Amino acid sequence: MTMPISERDETHLPKWTKWLDLSDRALAVLLLAPAALLLSLIIVYPVARLIYTSFFSLSLTSGLPAEFIGLENFALMIDDPVFWETLWNTVLITIITVPGALIVGMALALLANLPFATQWPVRLSLLIPWALPLSFAGLIFAWFFHSQYGVVNDVLVRLGFEGIIWFNSPNWAFAAICLTIIWKTSSFMALMILAGLQTIPRSLYEAADVDGAGRIRQFFEITLPLLKPSIVVALIFRTITALQTFDIPFMMTAGGPGTSTATLAMYIHQNTVSFLDLGYGSALAVVMFALSMAVTAVYLRIIRAKD
Repeated sequence: MTMPISERDETHLPKWTKWLDLSDRALAVLLLAPAALLLSLIIVYPVARLIYTSFFSLSLTSGLPAEFIGLENFALMIDDPVFWETLWNTVLITIITVPGALIVGMALALLANLPFATQWPVRLSLLIPWALPLSFAGLIFAWFFHSQYGVVNDVLVRLGFEGIIWFNSPNWAFAAICLTIIWKTSSFMALMILAGLQTIPRSLYEAADVDGAGRIRQFFEITLPLLKPSIVVALIFRTITALQTFDIPFMMTAGGPGTSTATLAMYIHQNTVSFLDLGYGSALAVVMFALSMAVTAVYLRIIRAKD
């Protein structure tokens, strides 16, 4: 009679069978290894290569070989007025559009969460701006704000106001860009917040109704506290993408007038693609990457502090 394998002496088993009896840690490492390798190829290596290139003088137009210059590319930024202007424009766009998109997105999410008889048209309207390509949105709103045949000026004239030459003034051009970004990104915030609203039990609102709490009090004492995780996650993604803003201002103004609406991402594009200065462009990209990581770290500290 053949004995069960579990009762046999392990010395009689083939050597390869020991790989089938893995510990939990070894099994976890084995399962995570493909994902770790993929992340290394698409994230770690490009970032490491970017940082490495930032320490070199590497211009494809000079015809000279790459030369290690240490931190000179970063030192050049201190005396570069365009860098400071584009950095300030990027920060200002983030400060204006992230809270603006949050407020508009919150209102849209609350509207989409109302008990309509037919909810799909309302929720579909949230998907359209989010699904629209950024460059396409920039082209559409460049036409909307056109000084001669734009929709916005046509409405202003019909209301008795004077039309505005939007893209000849730095302030008006910047305002047009911010309004466009808020319109485009508020749908993303709305979708994230709407997903959080779906997780709040209706029983909490029913209990609040019994206690006599009004809608405003329910919002601040039930809805808003339970939405904080969803809001923080949405803010992290929206802030990082705001710091990397490129498509909409590039399509609407190309950074003009002058460089008054240019962003840091546009300045990186100009140095690397137009001027082929890969060393300085890489250093600028490292600054933007560090800024994005710093903002993410702040949000994560906020989350941990609340937990």
